[in-house]
Amino acid sequence: MKKIINKLKKIIKKKNKTSLIVYSILRILVIICMIRELYHGNSENAILCVLSLILFLVPSIAEETFKIKLPVVLEVIILLFIFSAEILGTINDFYGKFEIFDDILHTLNGFLAASVGFSLVYLLNENFVSFKLSPIFVSLVAFCFSMTIGVVWEFYEYGMDHLGHDTQNDKYLYELNTTYLDEGKVSLEGIDHTIIYDKDGNEMLYIKGYLDIGLHDTMHDLIVNFIGAVVFCIFGYLYIINKDKYQVAGIFLVRKSEC
Repeated sequence: MKKIINKLKKIIKKKNKTSLIVYSILRILVIICMIRELYHGNSENAILCVLSLILFLVPSIAEETFKIKLPVVLEVIILLFIFSAEILGTINDFYGKFEIFDDILHTLNGFLAASVGFSLVYLLNENFVSFKLSPIFVSLVAFCFSMTIGVVWEFYEYGMDHLGHDTQNDKYLYELNTTYLDEGKVSLEGIDHTIIYDKDGNEMLYIKGYLDIGLHDTMHDLIVNFIGAVVFCIFGYLYIINKDKYQVAGIFLVRKSEC
């Protein structure tokens, strides 16, 4: 245990000053949040805070393990992403209070995942002289990598919902289109409420509109993930064909460690 602690201290000391400041501030905020949750008896949220603290170390551990160097901008965004998703989004219910909050995180996830996928292929492409992958191919692989991460995350949300959670964020709908009720397309608009009965005809639940149990949320998440991935892949493509003129993608690319 002592060796692990000493190694973590060594890793943290190597961090850039900017990322270290951000890491320290976020860590303090998470610890304060954890103390608050323990005081109110919310052990599940407290565990989530501990998980966040562990996730904060992942970028540094990845650098040490795979001998890579994360750009400061990318590392700071990753730390802020973890804090926003777990502490602000889940514990402080930003997902419920601000509908756009979830869209921002999923778009950012698509962007970050694309940057990681792009970096993996780009490093391989730079280190081999015998063959060179085209800029379009590198961008396409990055895009596919990002979308795969997005799909796997939706698998996770779907699985968690089957365990009794509501990670897909059910929503009220007031119109829907279907072919199930008729051979032709049926459009139902201006839905006021839905009543759910049990098999004996007893009313179980009265809800406004029609309750969607995750389909719209899943598709919306994948669409904004798609947008984030496409945006980075465009920047990445331009970066490969002209590094001097298009430097935006360069500040997000993982590099091979010099040491």
